[in-house]
Amino acid sequence: MAALIARRCALTTVKRCFFRAPAATMASGGGIPEYYEHSTGVEKTELDLLKKGEKDPFNLDLKRVPMGTKEKPIEVTSSFTKRIIGCICEEEQTHINWMWLHEGNAQRCGSCGSYYKLVKIDPLLGGHGGGH
Repeated sequence: MAALIARRCALTTVKRCFFRAPAATMASGGGIPEYYEHSTGVEKTELDLLKKGEKDPFNLDLKRVPMGTKEKPIEVTSSFTKRIIGCICEEEQTHINWMWLHEGNAQRCGSCGSYYKLVKIDPLLGGHGGGH
């Protein structure tokens, strides 16, 4: 008996949907907006830069650079006052030495002695690019 009542309720609901006037949706106005149209802020800036052909707008790719010195440290860009970075001290090393890099003076890797310096940028103003 309960199954019969449930089936009748389901059929009644389906019939109401067919006879009801269709509601206005985004799809009726030309389709569902793309992901790009929904993005804002830093995410939109990243998508704009990728659209222009920038391969790495936030400087996240692995880079092989010469060892940084105290006078000429390896510059790392960030839109924040700190960033976590990884140092692969030796070419055949099987692990990464992670460390927090803070804005201000150059900081030294505790294992190999290479120096790094954080360079603050504002991605919303288009100030991007690598410091290497």
